[in-house]
Amino acid sequence: MDAALKALAEPRRREIVRLVWSEELPATAIAARFSEVTRSAISQHLGILREAGLVHERKEGTRRLYRSNHHEMARLRAYLDDYWTTGLERLRDVAEAAEAQRESRDGRTDT
Repeated sequence: MDAALKALAEPRRREIVRLVWSEELPATAIAARFSEVTRSAISQHLGILREAGLVHERKEGTRRLYRSNHHEMARLRAYLDDYWTTGLERLRDVAEAAEAQRESRDGRTDT
């Protein structure tokens, strides 16, 4: 999971995942979408995404085609959903405990 999170920390890699989410694209077509970045840099980004399991690579002759790994992205989403839900539940518990403590303290000063 760490490799996937680190891979997606880079904005261009997130954009690459978006590009190949619903269609398989050759590396050249992906690189063409990033005019400010070299083809070599896009190739490195694709390698990192592939190693993190976020994209599949398929060779067709001399071309390399990429598409999003929906299964791995679903696992990542489930992890993040659980992370945020658990964190929010802990925050709620702390807030409720603080509120109960405040009410208990305020109740004692009124009597």
